[in-house]
Parts: sequence; C-alpha cells; structure tokens
Amino acid sequence: MTRTLTYAAAVNEALAIELARDPSVILLGEDIGVQGGMFTVTTGLYEEFGPDRVMDTPIAEAGFVGLATGAAIAGMRPVVEVMFIDFLLVAADQVINQAAKLRFMSGGQLTVPLTIRTQQGIAAGGSGPQHSQSLESIFAHVPGIAVATPYTPADAKGLLATAIRTDEPTLIIEHKGLYFTKGEVPEGEHLVPFGQASVRRKGADLTLIGFSRSVEWCLAAAARLADQHGIDAEVIDLRTLVPLDVDTLARSVATTGRAVVVQESPRAASVGTDIATTLTERCWDDLLAPVRLVTGLGMPVPYARTLEEQWRPSADDVVAGALATVGRASAESSA
Repeated sequence: MTRTLTYAAAVNEALAIELARDPSVILLGEDIGVQGGMFTVTTGLYEEFGPDRVMDTPIAEAGFVGLATGAAIAGMRPVVEVMFIDFLLVAADQVINQAAKLRFMSGGQLTVPLTIRTQQGIAAGGSGPQHSQSLESIFAHVPGIAVATPYTPADAKGLLATAIRTDEPTLIIEHKGLYFTKGEVPEGEHLVPFGQASVRRKGADLTLIGFSRSVEWCLAAAARLADQHGIDAEVIDLRTLVPLDVDTLARSVATTGRAVVVQESPRAASVGTDIATTLTERCWDDLLAPVRLVTGLGMPVPYARTLEEQWRPSADDVVAGALATVGRASAESSA
C-alpha cells in the first residue's frame, strides 16, 4: 500500500521505523531533538524515542561526526544530521580521512555503519553562498563512502533505510527545495538498493540524466521537448552517485545516441563531467553527438533570489541543451 507524503515526512518515517526496529540506531545533530529539525524532518522522534536515542548536539560538526564515527566502530548505527552540506566541510577530516578509510586501514576488521544526512542546493530562500552550495562531487570523489541523492519521497525513505542497514559509511544528500514536495510512498519498511538508477520517462531521441532536484528540470524539459519540438526524451534519475549505475545510462544512450547531463552544481571537476567522460568512453560507437552538460555557474551562489534563479540551471536551459545536442538549436532555441 502507498499513500501521499511529503519528502520530509518520508524521511521522518524512515527514521522512525529504523529507530523502532534496531536499538543500535541513534540520531545526532543540531536542533534535531526538541525543535524537530530545521526542515521538520525529525519532528516527534525526540518525544517518541527519548534523549538517549535522539540527541541534540552543539554547533561542532567535527566533534559530533567524530563521535558518531567512534560509535559506529563500537557497534552502534548512528545517523548524523548536518544541517547544511556547507557545514560538512568542517568535519571533512572525520568523513574523508577517518570514516571512509577505517575499513581499508584495518584490513576489514573494522566496519563503520555511519549514515550522514545533509541537504544542499537553492530553494528560493536567499540563503547565500555559505548555505546553498551543491558539494556532492567532493564526497563522490572519496573512495570508501557511498553517496545517495534521492529525488522522490519514496526514494528519500527507501535509500535512507538502506543506508542505515549497511555496514559502510553513507552520505544521503537531500535537497532543501524538495522537502515539501509530495509523492506516493510505500507503507512500512521500504528499501531502495544503491547503484540502481530509475528511468522516470521513456524516450527514443535523447537521454536526459539528472539527480536530486535536477530530475525535476529534466522531466519538465522532456514534456516541453515532446509538446513543442517533437523530441522524445528519456529521463534517468541516478538516485545514487556512488555506486553509479553506468549500465542503465549506457543502455539508454545505445538507443538514443545522445545525452545531456543536468546538475545544479558548477561544471568544473564535477559528477557531471565524470559521467560525460564515462559515457564517451563506453558509448563512443553509439553517440551521435558529444555528451552535453547543463550546470550551475562557476561562481559562488548569489544571495539575491532573482540572481539565484540566474545562477542555477532551469528547464529552459535543459531544453536549450537538448536542442543543441540534436542539432536544432539555431532553428528552434527561441521557439
């Protein structure tokens, strides 16, 4: 059975189920207890499970991420909330040099079942350059940590539950612009495997590849491409960046011959550039045009809301990129 929930409520439900199912699961983070989280994600969990399971922390990311890493080694399954991904850089040593490396450095004797939840991106809030970045590429670059970027409420619930149950450190990157979107979510326990992308729309002429909120722009662009330009675009939601489901991408490109990768973050040294390179190497004989990227600008995110909209990509940008990829930009870009 399914019912409609917001993205935030779906995450909350996953946390509640895992806390009830496994006494080794604990939550740590800033304002997640009494306040219920900045985005209401942990509402009610403090009251239901108590302060020993749902713990408010000081504003000290390096400290509580380090504490959670130690707790994971000792047999707990901590779920840490870092309020903004920008702040996760304060704990970069704990994540990159400790949690991601300990299983390798111990010869497999240590496991680190640590889940870190955070959010990123722009949501028309004027949050400025220190609270709006999309930093998934930094952490996807680090061997030893899985990275998930759920788009739908169902995936937000299912990927988080899977992360909590795995013995590897995992980063779940939510998007502040998705928390109050709604979708069908299965009741009860729901697990979504890592490394399996989802084809959100079938198509034959072009492959649009997105993750997190960029899937929204891909779907909107695909509808316009079909209605206004007669172009049948397939839309793939990556769901996880590490592991990356290259097989699904390659099968799609083998059919369409063209691909556009869409991300909110800037282009330089990014997940999108890596996907473009991987598809170029693997699908060279199938590609009818170079893989194109649609990305945010290579500058800090502006504070003004009007400038935010200019900074991040949109469905308009995806349509323009798609038309250029099929060789119809000069004739139709203004249509």
